[in-house]
Amino acid sequence: MKPQHTIGSLLLARLQQLGLHHIFGIPGDYVLTLYKLLEESPIQHIGTTREDSAGFAADAYARIHGIGGTCVTYCVGGLNIVNAIACAYAERSPVVLLSGSPGLGEHITNPLLHHIVKDFSTQYEVFQHITVASVVLDDPLTAEREIDRALHALMRYKRPVYIEIPRDLVLAPVENVSAYVLPQAASHSEPDALKEAVAEVRGILAQAERPVILAGAEIYRFRLQDVLTQLVERMNVPIATTLLGKSVIREDHPLYVGVYGGLVGREELLQFVQEADCLVMLGTMLTDVEDIQAHPTMLAAERTIHATADAITIKHHRYDHVWFEDFVKALATTPLPVFASRPIPTWEQTAFTPPSSESPVTLKNLFGHLDKILDDKTLIIADVGESLFASADLHVHQSAEFLSPAYYTSMGFSIPAALGAGFADPSLRPIVLVGDGAFQMTGTELATCLHHGQAPIVLVLNNRGYSTEREILDGPFNDIHEWHYEKIGEVIV
Repeated sequence: MKPQHTIGSLLLARLQQLGLHHIFGIPGDYVLTLYKLLEESPIQHIGTTREDSAGFAADAYARIHGIGGTCVTYCVGGLNIVNAIACAYAERSPVVLLSGSPGLGEHITNPLLHHIVKDFSTQYEVFQHITVASVVLDDPLTAEREIDRALHALMRYKRPVYIEIPRDLVLAPVENVSAYVLPQAASHSEPDALKEAVAEVRGILAQAERPVILAGAEIYRFRLQDVLTQLVERMNVPIATTLLGKSVIREDHPLYVGVYGGLVGREELLQFVQEADCLVMLGTMLTDVEDIQAHPTMLAAERTIHATADAITIKHHRYDHVWFEDFVKALATTPLPVFASRPIPTWEQTAFTPPSSESPVTLKNLFGHLDKILDDKTLIIADVGESLFASADLHVHQSAEFLSPAYYTSMGFSIPAALGAGFADPSLRPIVLVGDGAFQMTGTELATCLHHGQAPIVLVLNNRGYSTEREILDGPFNDIHEWHYEKIGEVIV
């Protein structure tokens, strides 16, 4: 006889089967019963100082580990985490958001319960817009199906899902639970469509002499770093990455040319990519931050291949029944043209002479020193602004050792991300690059890091305000109060 589950225990069992070992969040009365089940489960709860920090921590955890989770209470917790979940959605990070809610019986007996904004469904309706699947587990008969539907969408699209449980149904029994089949194990591409798409790529490459691969963040969302390296080496094709996709391939690889992007790219790299006669974009998002200038020209000349989890587009053809993961793997295993070696932009470390003790601190000497001390066990986490743009040319040693909100660009990501990264891979030492404005938003999460024995290295780039905004339009609204950042350690120890 199969063991009986409750809605809450079934949900946690599914998450554990998908490999979730830690969940970040803050308890509240509508979710306390679920928190009690968490306490009794193998999944460890990590309490944070703010709900949005829990979301950023879960996001970073997911980028490294493959799935992240956060658990908050209804509305005052859920609506406080909206921005972090929006970041995860925009940048494709598979985060499961669990939320409690008023019991079904309370809908009738007390329509003016605390935390309600407009009506009982307000929070659910908000998250429908920023998750790939949103479900309310309000019926034991359909709970298993709804849980599996949401988690399948999470793994298929690598974007957040929202799962809400009314507090009087957390312990409701679920009968006849089926054995769970991991959703990422099966391929769903239509075989003939996949074969046709790869054949069209082969035809385009056969006419090319100067192809370039441009790789983005979806490569490591789908754990395709090794597959990408195999493709690059088999074809002998130069590869650049977007800023969001920085470190999807080892940056000491001889075919790697650097980060491509109008805001951060080196001029010789921009020109090299734009002069390609075939641009193979894998897992890239065409954003204003990346400023991919070569794409319109390549598209007009029918020399663009653009594959993402949303669509596979080759020239002007779209293959709706081909999955991104299957497409990249097929490219790496199918015979494709091998190209002659050619000169590529060099991306070497420049000579760095440490300044004297009397010299002022500058971005150049700070990042020059930092570039020399990175090793295989350091993880760079960059917040937005100068922290992000200046780190584009740091030489990351291993694949997937650079994290940032490089597209959504939400301030305050980096400190909570260090917390999440520390649990996702304790062997890595996070080096956090953060401006003073972003630090003042979520720097309290250093206390959580300390509480759990973590020791990220935090470099605060103190510009006494929002320097990026000053470049756009200066004014006193960009100023913030000066903190004694060097004393933060004394406060939280």
